[in-house]
Amino acid sequence: MFCVQCEHTIRTPQGDAGCTFARGMCGKTSEVSDLQDMLVHLLQAVSTYAVAARKVGVVDAEIDAYVPQAFFSTLTNVNFDAERIIDFSRRADHYRNDLRARYEAACAAQGIVAETLPAAAHYRLPDAKTVMLSDALSFALNRQKKDVGEDVIGLRLLSLYGLKGAAAYMEHARVLGQTDSEVAGRFHEIMAFLGTQPADAGALFQCAMDIGTLNYRIMEMLDKGETETFGHPEPTRVNTQPIKGRAIVVSGHDLHDLELILQQTEGKDINVYTHGEMLPAHAYPAFKKYKHLVGNYGTAWQNQQKEFAAFPGSIVMTSNCIIDPNLGQYGARIFTRSIVGWPGVTHIDGNDFTPAIEAALAQPGFATDAAPVYTTTGFARNALMGAAPAVIDQVKAGNIRHFFLVGGCDGDKRERSYYTDLVAAAPKDALILTLACGKFRFNTMDLGDINGIPRLLDIGQCNDAYSAIQLALALADAFGCGVNDLPLSLVLSWFEQKAIVILLTLLSLGIKDIRVGPTAPGFLTPNLIATLNREFGLRLISTVEDDLRDMLAA
Repeated sequence: MFCVQCEHTIRTPQGDAGCTFARGMCGKTSEVSDLQDMLVHLLQAVSTYAVAARKVGVVDAEIDAYVPQAFFSTLTNVNFDAERIIDFSRRADHYRNDLRARYEAACAAQGIVAETLPAAAHYRLPDAKTVMLSDALSFALNRQKKDVGEDVIGLRLLSLYGLKGAAAYMEHARVLGQTDSEVAGRFHEIMAFLGTQPADAGALFQCAMDIGTLNYRIMEMLDKGETETFGHPEPTRVNTQPIKGRAIVVSGHDLHDLELILQQTEGKDINVYTHGEMLPAHAYPAFKKYKHLVGNYGTAWQNQQKEFAAFPGSIVMTSNCIIDPNLGQYGARIFTRSIVGWPGVTHIDGNDFTPAIEAALAQPGFATDAAPVYTTTGFARNALMGAAPAVIDQVKAGNIRHFFLVGGCDGDKRERSYYTDLVAAAPKDALILTLACGKFRFNTMDLGDINGIPRLLDIGQCNDAYSAIQLALALADAFGCGVNDLPLSLVLSWFEQKAIVILLTLLSLGIKDIRVGPTAPGFLTPNLIATLNREFGLRLISTVEDDLRDMLAA
């Protein structure tokens, strides 16, 4: 195997990066990793035919939806089940063959000579798993390193991993009824381009920026889907402590699944909790009618083995961030959904959550109420725009000096204490905006307010980065300047591919001087980091004291 897509990747003293052994640091086996590489290759083949087919009027919405959905299954901590990855591959192979036949038929009907497509577009999936694994070795993502160099490999991976993040957001949007044929066509074009194993550094760098531009549109679609379906989030206090009674905890990112679970548990004397990135669900008006949505349990994804082991109910994982449930011995009461998978864990197909509900009823639940501890979420686009005039007035009055956006993925590296310390040390006349699970480092801190404006504003999920961008654009417009001229500092934490595509989105919008950490992605070479610093002022975090001094002086 070769995998370098997340922060957990193995790094050697010699400076090499990548999980290359029988098992990755995330728990993914080399078998699953190699099968995922093969799936990516097949999806690129499907996209290659989708691009060609569009030229002769053949567009298939089902295939447009499937490619990003299956691509999503290859993200970090999503699907560890080899048999389900093979099923995704077989379906991809079927779709490629179907598109090829329809494309060639359309060409014949229109008197057009069919294009000669790259050989990679014609790979046929073998029947036997052993042959698949043998073939997969030729699809390793670093297979041409000696020929093209580590910088080109790094740029390919920056684009590939960024596009994985965009695929995840496309799937989140699709679940909420938001699709766009033009977006799907552009997605196929980029997938097909990456399938050619390009070696032009300039073209690859532009590809990364194009992915950021595409993702901005995708996140706009996702925002539309969420707000039209569930209403605009409102600032809401959420209890983070248990309530007496039987319980289900819902993790991942999928609000649609949460709604289904709430509907199906009504009247069953089961309390429903959110976990991790699902916390912001409490702020949507559509969920406030469910009195058995009682609070948020636990913190960020990397703590789930301890937190889920102690949870006396059932667990539903709706999207990415699952880790080995056997370590905490809760594999029999965790249920996967959609593209999520773990070997031996019950997977729920369709919209019937009865297995998870029955498992919750069979567990003891919490014996007593714990003393409540609250956090506040819901400062998304509509709420931020509503508060913008008051914020602008406070800036003009000199009461707000600076804005910090501190957010992104959480993880287990010791260096992540930086984010807690940064928020604690921020000056009292600064506002802190946050989003994604990185906020669990500090979201129960009492930072007070500035003349009624809370100093800590939780925007929501990583999915809600669009809201933060809209606020920055609104402030820039109000002050008649560019976003880079605002007293605004972005300090981001990354772990996996969604964070990578958010970064590409910000860079594609021309936002500069972003700080990222706690470490550089393993696929970014020193040359590529230097290029990003030169072009965008991108830099790694250093110390809280030094970074605060520099950001406040800018």
